[in-house]
Amino acid sequence: MAYYFDEPSRTFNEYLLVPGYSSKECTQDSVDLATPLVKYKVGEAPAVRMNVPMVSAIMQAVSDDRMAVALAKEGGVSFIYGSQSVENQAAMVKRVKAHKAGFVRSDSNIRPDQTLADIIALKEKSGHSTIAVTDDGTAGGKILGIVTSRDYRVSRTPLDMKVSEFMTPFEKLVYAEDGVRLSEANDILWDHKLNALPIIDKQQRLTHFVFRKDYDSHKENPNELLDRQKRYIVGAGINTHDYRERVPALVEAGADVLCIDSSEGFTEWQKDTLAWVRAEYGDTVKIGAGNVVDKDGFDFLADAGADFVKIGIGGGSICITREQKGIGRGQASAVRDVAAARADYARKTGYYIPICSDGGIVYDYHMTVALAMGADFMMLGRYFARFDESPSARLNINGTYVKEYWGEGSNRARNWQRYDMGGESKLKFEEGVDSYVPYAGSLKENVGQTLAKIKATMCSCGVTSIPDLQNNTKLTLVSATSIVEGGAHDVILKEPGGGVK
Repeated sequence: MAYYFDEPSRTFNEYLLVPGYSSKECTQDSVDLATPLVKYKVGEAPAVRMNVPMVSAIMQAVSDDRMAVALAKEGGVSFIYGSQSVENQAAMVKRVKAHKAGFVRSDSNIRPDQTLADIIALKEKSGHSTIAVTDDGTAGGKILGIVTSRDYRVSRTPLDMKVSEFMTPFEKLVYAEDGVRLSEANDILWDHKLNALPIIDKQQRLTHFVFRKDYDSHKENPNELLDRQKRYIVGAGINTHDYRERVPALVEAGADVLCIDSSEGFTEWQKDTLAWVRAEYGDTVKIGAGNVVDKDGFDFLADAGADFVKIGIGGGSICITREQKGIGRGQASAVRDVAAARADYARKTGYYIPICSDGGIVYDYHMTVALAMGADFMMLGRYFARFDESPSARLNINGTYVKEYWGEGSNRARNWQRYDMGGESKLKFEEGVDSYVPYAGSLKENVGQTLAKIKATMCSCGVTSIPDLQNNTKLTLVSATSIVEGGAHDVILKEPGGGVK
């Protein structure tokens, strides 16, 4: 006979957290939301740790390089979507890694015999207003000067004027010698009221720039997630078909962590992909796998070498896998089961494998419930698709601003690799829909509010860290009538202008 689970398939909406004792020390400022992203030996530190428990979904409508930068500033990680060419995905990763660094290599360079027209064209192409003037127009050439927007006025400076006539020449530059520490370079920036400081070697070649805006950015974003070279941490999605070409390109581009993007992870295809990565790179390449919904699926991927395991089938707001195929499991039940399996695995092997709850989040408090049930972090699609930084278009529909949001299993995405189980290279039927989500504004503002809610809930439970939340929190099932009781009821709501709603 088939196996039957004892409990119904539960969702996050069916649970509430029960308050615990809160001391005076239990304040939002004291809550630490740091969480591991990849596998580590119990008692040791993980190779990658996030400052907030949020990653963005591997979706065309969610995660590109702009989203990756915005989320890394807040302490999370984006997984740039893999349903595009290897070259395009690798280029997105490179842009993220180049966006922020203590020492930035110059990628906007020009010769002194070129003109203002060339400067303007280069600025439009790169978006950079600080341009190095070198003898050969390359980043490694001998530096002769610098051009910034202060050195010319488009309305008054002739477009054919030579760069050498209006640049700030080398003898007037404030610079630092190669080998200077970042803290010393920042001091020079402030002391001389500069926006950019060139770093020069003994042969007068430009090696790097240090920018004041990067220093200011760090002060504005204390949770920003950086690698050892002070570059933003970024992830990337792969599939089980072209990984032999995609993984090397992404690793070379600088991706910090990879994730197999698939609707179902309990497969030989994922095992083969993980085995190839381990054979080629050992443990130097960090890679997650999924999705699974029970202990058997978790154990399979853990034994296969996954650095983290993604949980969830059919729970996403644009996912119709359950309708189409009749497979899946309520997200709360899946997280609870896999969390127990993760704990067993850690006791047996001495290795902790983080688990990621992917899908099933409707309200912000569902994130805290997911963490309490054992998730180390959440992968979010609809949540991030609403923001300015997502790659989809913002539209005005009947007077309401929305953003487009489509599933990887929709005909629009055509991501057959994510759903293929062998056979023809095409999408045989849809497992996702094409839709809109209400436009919500900037990522920074919304994520800040969500994290404040998570921290406030944790304080109400008397805990100040995610491990404390997982080990010392009480949860209760709720009835249908208590869900109604939990919202506004038995009153006449006012409209914002004072009218009756």
